[in-house]
Amino acid sequence: MTKTLHILNGDSTAEIFSKSSLKGDILVWREMLCEGALHKDVGCDEFWIKRYTFFKEIGVSKLEYYDKTIKELVQLEDVSQYNEIILWFEYDLFCQINLMGLCSYLLQSFRKKTLYSLVCTGHKKGKQNLQTLSDYSPEDYKVLYENKVKLTQHDLLFAETSWQVYVENNKEKLKTFNFAKKGKFQYLQQAIHQHLQRFPNENRLNQIDNKILEIINTEPSTKKGIIKKLLLWQRVATVYGFGDSQYYRSLEKLSDYYIIVDNLLFLNDRGEELI
Repeated sequence: MTKTLHILNGDSTAEIFSKSSLKGDILVWREMLCEGALHKDVGCDEFWIKRYTFFKEIGVSKLEYYDKTIKELVQLEDVSQYNEIILWFEYDLFCQINLMGLCSYLLQSFRKKTLYSLVCTGHKKGKQNLQTLSDYSPEDYKVLYENKVKLTQHDLLFAETSWQVYVENNKEKLKTFNFAKKGKFQYLQQAIHQHLQRFPNENRLNQIDNKILEIINTEPSTKKGIIKKLLLWQRVATVYGFGDSQYYRSLEKLSDYYIIVDNLLFLNDRGEELI
């Protein structure tokens, strides 16, 4: 009897998936490997220590991180009961880095008898914007599943190599490594190009930092208003795939460049100089 495991990229996908007709066990990947300290060996003690430390810094307790993340991921230490494992992810940087880390983790318990597949949303005929899994209905999920892409051991090994290059985070290596070498991961190269925009430029700030200062300079807004504008900008001009919390942390790091008057943010002299 075939037993299937669906590894979903987040809780919003899990909610839609639960209303579909697809069968199998569900595991929700709640890590965000595009932020914080990393270790090349996903799941080793040092990896968890680094992740615990990062999440503590952003206000997530060790117990909460364990309950929401590690308890899910430890299920992957033994996948011998599954005949099929399907990975459900999206085109953006947030998802693509998680996908690379997951593939590296899966290699540790790789079984030749298990079928590995990938559902990765992005381009869709008739749609101008790239599509997320949330853009599809529960009925659409069956079609996505039927069009899944088979992943071989060589594909997973390439993903692991890509993961190691990302973790090293050497700008020149990131520029020269061919992340598009394996066509199975068609959105990875674009995601890495976006990641390179997170390196500081001539004014020592990155693309997101400069966008925040540009928004403040254009029209004073509340923090909530700025986050809203960043999310809109992201959807039409980038492939970051970040949520409110990522942009809020970026905004807080720039506090030396603005002042707050009646909840509205204005650039100070240092911010205006950078602009």
